[in-house]
Amino acid sequence: MNPINNPFSPGAGAPPPELVGRAPLLEQARILLGRVKQKRSEKSLLLTGLRGVGKTVLLNDIERMAKAEGYQTILLEAHEEKPLGELIYPALRGLLFELDRIKGAGDKVKRGLAVLRSFIGSIKLTVNDVALGLDIEPAKGTADSGDLEVDLPNLFVAIAEAALERQTAVAILIDEIQYLSQKELGALIMAMHKMQQKQLPLVLLAAGLPVLAGMAGESKSYAERLFNYPDVGALSEADASMALRDPARNVGVEFDDDALREVFRLTHGYPYFIQEWGYQSWNMAAASPITLEIVRNATTEVTRRLDKNFFRVRYDRLTPGEKNFLRAMAHLGPGSHRTGDIAAALKMTAKGMGPVRSKLIKKGMIYSPAHGDMAFTVPLFDEFMIRAIPEFSPS
Repeated sequence: MNPINNPFSPGAGAPPPELVGRAPLLEQARILLGRVKQKRSEKSLLLTGLRGVGKTVLLNDIERMAKAEGYQTILLEAHEEKPLGELIYPALRGLLFELDRIKGAGDKVKRGLAVLRSFIGSIKLTVNDVALGLDIEPAKGTADSGDLEVDLPNLFVAIAEAALERQTAVAILIDEIQYLSQKELGALIMAMHKMQQKQLPLVLLAAGLPVLAGMAGESKSYAERLFNYPDVGALSEADASMALRDPARNVGVEFDDDALREVFRLTHGYPYFIQEWGYQSWNMAAASPITLEIVRNATTEVTRRLDKNFFRVRYDRLTPGEKNFLRAMAHLGPGSHRTGDIAAALKMTAKGMGPVRSKLIKKGMIYSPAHGDMAFTVPLFDEFMIRAIPEFSPS
């Protein structure tokens, strides 16, 4: 069949042709945005889930929803190389300039810019004020202490008050939020606490790996009262089938039922993998319907592509010791494993392998779904590790 007409879209953050199985979560976001805009208290959302479940797609969809509701939005992606202040400053600057263009009385926007100027100095961010268009006197005594947990809440208050004056609201969306430091996450939580206390129209919607809820709780004990943590998981078999069948049917192509069952068996319902199998199966099919045989023939190419583009980029960041740790987990089989069992497979003590485990958690490769357990953050990574290292050796 014509690959140009292929409706499937495998890729990081690429929107699928059919966003299925996420209606309850999107409804939760819709209610949150509506209530905050009306100055009604509501918990912000921190989406959690493994790699490849569509968290980025959902954040993009929620941003579109927020804009349709009249919100001013900024969408950021956290990463290890850039601190929060440096990451968020350009976006907040642009947002305040956008608010300045909205007609309204008062000087809250100018104060917001002055507070942002103070914040820049407090985090010692080196910028060219004239080139950035922020040649404004700082608001002395506000957001300039150098303590992020003090300054960020004050900055958010100034921005939210400027939005309120312009009769609008602000949505800050952050992807990969688990890469923030404990101090940065704590400052963000304190800022959102201030928003709730003052009932200001600024909301946070973020996404991260399953470690996120624990990180937030460790940063501030009251985080559970500020946020909801919806789990973005794998799709049910019915939803997975719909994600394949409906987009294909819209362009006149059918999937046989046994082909749909096979894709679900291979993908375990993870959206990214469903798109890969749909994409390759379409390209290999000469005509409708897409059969079980076509799906099986496509599997070799899908596996090759996943190994090269999805798994390998993560694998190549690992040290030999980290690779061996993950290979031991794969050796133990699918699912989560007790730390003691991993140590036994490696012929080490749990304490001895602690540093490697900590580094893998920091790199976002594994997480603890329950006390004393470890699991992969990347679905099907155990199968890849066996392909990458066929023979397991404890040493």
